[in-house]
Amino acid sequence: MTECPALVQVFDDNVELGKRLCSFVKDRYDEAVASRGKFHVAVSGGSLPKFLKGLSKRQDIDWTKWWVYFCDERYVPNDDPDSNYGALKQVLLDDISIPDCQILKINSSVSVEEAAKEYEKKMREQLPTMDLDLALCGMGPDGHTCSLFPGHALLSEDSVDIAPISDSPKPPPKRITMTYRLLRKCHQVVFVVTGESKVPMVVSSLHDDLDKTTPAGRVRPDSGKLFWFLDSKAAAGLPDRAATPAAN
Repeated sequence: MTECPALVQVFDDNVELGKRLCSFVKDRYDEAVASRGKFHVAVSGGSLPKFLKGLSKRQDIDWTKWWVYFCDERYVPNDDPDSNYGALKQVLLDDISIPDCQILKINSSVSVEEAAKEYEKKMREQLPTMDLDLALCGMGPDGHTCSLFPGHALLSEDSVDIAPISDSPKPPPKRITMTYRLLRKCHQVVFVVTGESKVPMVVSSLHDDLDKTTPAGRVRPDSGKLFWFLDSKAAAGLPDRAATPAAN
């Protein structure tokens, strides 16, 4: 058994969680810019983007130092309602000034296999070491994260950093996703999970034994830090709901 290294922080409600998450992201931005002059961050879709809206009000961020990627992306045009890029654009990107060339979007005009290869190639051009400063992940009711689903062959993919998927159990079926190989390289990974429907998967995800955990729970950075930000409803099944300071 491998001890789960996650630092868990529990919040009373989504408003408090969102404020703390934005402060956390700002701190990671400061550290990255001080270290290498840029901030490389990956964002998931679903409900996660809404928690980042508060960043648009900050006056102490140089957005030209941000490089944005997506933990997974649906194989759809960027203006499609299913686009993760579109979701982040609506709640944050439209209100800030990150250069468009520093936001890596999927190319849906080629095959999904080529789209994954192209995404990894372009990401590697911007970040040769592929070590993201921060990955912001969510988790579905089935325990999936990114587009890594329970029982899927991609859980064992270790030859690429970005992989295509054509048979997602959740529509749309075609997507590209970051693999565990890439997620292991991250300096910081944060899971943002809310709602009582996630309780069983939160408990399973934080299980010490990798063979008994969920796809989300298998995300364990090699040398980086792992955090779970939960609201009180999602954390209801944990034996110890005391918050762990996220700044550590």
